[in-house]
Amino acid sequence: MSKGIYVATIEPNSGKSVAVLGLMRMLLGKTAKVGYFRPIIEDTENGEMDNHINTVISYFDIDIDYKKTFVYTRNEVLDLYNQGKSGDVIDEIIKKYKYLEERFDFVLVEGTDFSHENSSLELDINILISKNLGLPVIIVSQGDGKDVKEIVDNVQLAHDTFKEEVDVLSIMTNKVNPDYLSELKTQLKNRINNGTDISVIPKIKSLASPTLKEILKMLDGTILFGKDMINNQIDNFSVGAMQLRNYLTHLKENALVITPGDRADIILGALQANISKNYPKISGIILTGGLIPEEPILKLIEGLSSVIPIISAKAGTFHVTNTIGKIKSKIYAENIDKITTSIATFEKHVDTDKLSDDLITFQSDIFTPRMFQYNLLQRALKDKKHIVLPEGYDERVLRATARLIDAHVVDITLIGEEEKIKERLEKFDIALNIENINIVSPLKSPHFEDYVNTFHELRKHKNINLDIAKDAMTDVSYFATMMIYKGHADGMVSGAIHTTAHTLRPALQFIKTKPGVNIVSSVFFMCLEDRVSVFGDCAINPNPNAEQLAEIAISSAQTAQNFGIEPKVAMLSYSSGASGKGEEVDKVRKATEIAKKLVSDLKIEGPIQYDAAVDMRIGKSKLPDSEVAGQASVLIFPDLNTGNNTYKAVQRETGALAIGPMLQGLNKPVNDLSRGCTADDIYSTVIITAIQAQDL
Repeated sequence: MSKGIYVATIEPNSGKSVAVLGLMRMLLGKTAKVGYFRPIIEDTENGEMDNHINTVISYFDIDIDYKKTFVYTRNEVLDLYNQGKSGDVIDEIIKKYKYLEERFDFVLVEGTDFSHENSSLELDINILISKNLGLPVIIVSQGDGKDVKEIVDNVQLAHDTFKEEVDVLSIMTNKVNPDYLSELKTQLKNRINNGTDISVIPKIKSLASPTLKEILKMLDGTILFGKDMINNQIDNFSVGAMQLRNYLTHLKENALVITPGDRADIILGALQANISKNYPKISGIILTGGLIPEEPILKLIEGLSSVIPIISAKAGTFHVTNTIGKIKSKIYAENIDKITTSIATFEKHVDTDKLSDDLITFQSDIFTPRMFQYNLLQRALKDKKHIVLPEGYDERVLRATARLIDAHVVDITLIGEEEKIKERLEKFDIALNIENINIVSPLKSPHFEDYVNTFHELRKHKNINLDIAKDAMTDVSYFATMMIYKGHADGMVSGAIHTTAHTLRPALQFIKTKPGVNIVSSVFFMCLEDRVSVFGDCAINPNPNAEQLAEIAISSAQTAQNFGIEPKVAMLSYSSGASGKGEEVDKVRKATEIAKKLVSDLKIEGPIQYDAAVDMRIGKSKLPDSEVAGQASVLIFPDLNTGNNTYKAVQRETGALAIGPMLQGLNKPVNDLSRGCTADDIYSTVIITAIQAQDL
């Protein structure tokens, strides 16, 4: 039974990082603890960390000593090979790998880069390492600038070479012309038809574009301004050698301006163009020839409210331009945009379900937050839903929307005026293309009158006339809720700036509760270090009676089941079993009895104390015959005061991620946010709302 996978390539610039980052995200969603191992790294300067290792362990927060993630530098291996000590190299690599294999449930091993000469030696080393570690291989090739036949021939050669020595689990061909995707995949499957998984990934321009940080390093330049924007991406570059009026017509989006340092006209013109609505955004300026603008010009630049990065390079314009043109962009730890783009690209073009089924050949009782979140994302992706966010001007909502759109997980409607939303995106520097979302202003909507009439018909028995209905539909919460009612959206998430009452009132008025449900309640998914628990009700009902508490327990158990958590329900109180007396404990006892009668096969225990519910030792000592004590996954609190304080205490003291509240009991999903929520909270809540919509 394999506990690892080896990612190898056969050529330079294959884009192997896309595969490694995507695989790591996938594995962390399926396996409790994933290690990372890169046996041979590039030679580093001044004790710097290897870029690949730093990127992976930093982004995924892997708890591992850097020195344990590699064995040799490239030159050390070549020296040992030249001394006839190739066996020693393999022995040391096996030793270090076995250390990680014992510590982690699964280990992702990344092969060498093929970025230098002796590529045939590197091919042999990669095959030798994967063979001696007993690991199946994922081969990453690249199709940049190649036609379909050339790509297929190269891939088959790589497959046949590795297949002679090791098991090839998957072949991923990266950087392919998008026009070739379908044809290439068909030909590869026809040529390699032995069950090996075949994936074809298109070339993504943003991943190929270098950043100013990479250019700065290659030029050995000095940054004069805009150090905080050094990760700006460069999609185009041009030399500013002509007069300004002519050069401005050559500017393109995310361009780099290259100009001699004494061309104050080009420098100032580029800075002005960057803030002008009539010209594209500029990523930075390179000043060549070692020339620095004169003091008055520098003072003028310093006084600007926003300055893009300006770098001084000693080399001349021709040399600088050639150097930049030859840069092969890399992914590094600080460049979060490229990392998230890589992961999203991988998840879109690789059948992760099939791949993970092949990879994960062992079972684990641990259900980590990363596994839970990964599963949520994958489930939401299977049936894409449309979620409306009424608070379209809020920065957190906009940031969450950008992330959701990048992940292609849901369709989004923002309520608000388009121009104002554009202004907010620009103000907060949020990379969200409004063409990828739907923006609706209630009064300008073609559905406005229909919504007004519908609301009037639904509520006229409550003395709601047309004027009141029209006024209500100008309210973003009412309008968004009506979108759900009419089927123009599948769910709503609100509450970042509105109260719970404001969010829920329209839902209760015309979305209403499911048949047989008498109370709307809420749960939080509490993502602890080694498990995910469901806490309810921590947000809605102040003091539920026994019947209501029983219904909350049943709804919460169903929610847990729907989200892949086996429901074992603990009805919490200040005593366990039959020992306690008092009005509150009697309420919990009665609620437990009601729930058992309504759902006979429900695993439920109550009353039970929190420690007895979650700690196996205490649970077995207090309730030795219980199938819930010590292993509860659904914890039901007797009142809002207890529940709200407990979830916040657990969250703050343990660092647990609390996803929610998620409302349960409504005919269609409407979820409320805390006004102190983060963009991450909104992101997670939108995803669980989309999953709720799938179940309707």
